[in-house]
Amino acid sequence: MMMSFSFQLLLPIFFFLITTSLSQHANNQFCEAGIESGESTCGTSSSTNKLLIKGGTVVNAHHQHVADVYVEDGIIVAVQPNIMVGDDVYVIDATGKFVMPGGIDPHAHLGMDALGTTSVDDFFSGQSAALAGGTTMHIDFVMPINGNLTAGFEAYEKKAKNSCMDYGFHVAVTKWDESVSTDMEIMVKEKGINSFKFFMAYKEFIMVNDELLLQGFKKCKSLGALAMVHAENGDAVYAGQQKMIELGITGPEGHPLSRPPMLEGEATSRAIRLADFVNTPLYVVHVMSIDAMEEIAKARKSGQRVIGEPIVSGLALDDSWLWHPDFTTAAKYLMSPPIRSKGHDKALQSALATGVLQLVGTDHCAWNSTQKARGVDDFRQIINGVNGIEERMHVVWDIMVESGQISVTDYVRVTSTECARIFNIYPRKGAILPGSDADIIILNPNSSFEITAKSHHSRLDTNVYEGWKGKGKIEVTIAGGRVVWENNELKVVPGNGRYIQMPPFSYLFDGLDKKDAVYLNSLKAPVKRAKSTT
Repeated sequence: MMMSFSFQLLLPIFFFLITTSLSQHANNQFCEAGIESGESTCGTSSSTNKLLIKGGTVVNAHHQHVADVYVEDGIIVAVQPNIMVGDDVYVIDATGKFVMPGGIDPHAHLGMDALGTTSVDDFFSGQSAALAGGTTMHIDFVMPINGNLTAGFEAYEKKAKNSCMDYGFHVAVTKWDESVSTDMEIMVKEKGINSFKFFMAYKEFIMVNDELLLQGFKKCKSLGALAMVHAENGDAVYAGQQKMIELGITGPEGHPLSRPPMLEGEATSRAIRLADFVNTPLYVVHVMSIDAMEEIAKARKSGQRVIGEPIVSGLALDDSWLWHPDFTTAAKYLMSPPIRSKGHDKALQSALATGVLQLVGTDHCAWNSTQKARGVDDFRQIINGVNGIEERMHVVWDIMVESGQISVTDYVRVTSTECARIFNIYPRKGAILPGSDADIIILNPNSSFEITAKSHHSRLDTNVYEGWKGKGKIEVTIAGGRVVWENNELKVVPGNGRYIQMPPFSYLFDGLDKKDAVYLNSLKAPVKRAKSTT
């Protein structure tokens, strides 16, 4: 429910700033102390209940104009030129800069457990990195415990207690029985979940077959929840892995060779057809290949409701690094589906620019060099995952806006607004409008950035974008009305993040009942036939 807010701006202003000492851990600028116990005294948070962003170009997904933005108690109160306030208001001069909605990352894995270890970025360190890079909300994936959705959700609630920015959850479904069906209802009706993910890969672990996929799609449709798929043919990938081992290919290069683009394309096509059979919207996560992208393009052209999510590594990188002679260097680029060969990146960029693909995620899942090294003799044992939660906004600006492929308004759409619309939290998120949450970034198009593992805010000891330089730097991040990134200084407190419930039946479900009715009317069945007399 949207709150109402006063527009009487000429009032006495109270500006409150909480500061405590900030200790550095290695090269990171966020505090480590007190994290395990959940203490909120660690770090520094600039918490302003009233602030004014003056003179910037305010950019929304469909419009940009020069205006001031006034914020009160974490909510945008007014967006208009020449707002007058008292002298004691915290004022940020954004002249010559872009004022935009904070980024929303639809795809990240913080505190991920796999193969007996946990990813190095928990909700605090990962979100701290996100804020330094201009992302003010992320949506994580709840992994069930022994197939149990409720147990998985409760575990992730605990993982997120030290969060420092807003977050939501998708929930993965890895088996099917009546208890899973019941849990899906509970997730949607009581827990604020409106999306469920199905893995078509990872045979013998979490892969689902077509029967489960159909059951899950039907349940998603009935609940108004969006079905999401990791689209790779898991059976064929398993066979491909065995083939590489038989050929003596055990290094990181065996990973892309064992799961080529055709297997991503096949699974994407199959998922699209099954979703069409059920008549439910489909979201394809981390689209990495031309093969998958073309299947999405064909489906969308026919009128089917399919969302394609490229991720920043697929847009910006190619697989040549996986052949690097140094194992540590090669292994840091290993993820699934794999980063593809040259040409796929440019095709995905073009698809994003033309609307075939709709929004950009990261699949941020950070494993350090030691964790990756478990697979030094067998690529199948290298833990999958790359970074990107801090780098996404800068890299997308560099490769898409600076290159002239998309406009500044399109940049807002693909990094923030479309995610908010798909997951039904717009205009609370994804907009610079009165009544929206004050999740705001200020980007200086004339300032430069450089990405290095030494200066990033993740706990990761490597970075797949190492040495990347570009123009367009996010100079200020405001999360929930608090200035958390300014003057290259990060000011965050664990526990300040909020869980954002996401309601079902987003715009993607509009009119589906009419399509169902058209289908039923077209059947011309059952046919009435006389009973046989013989």
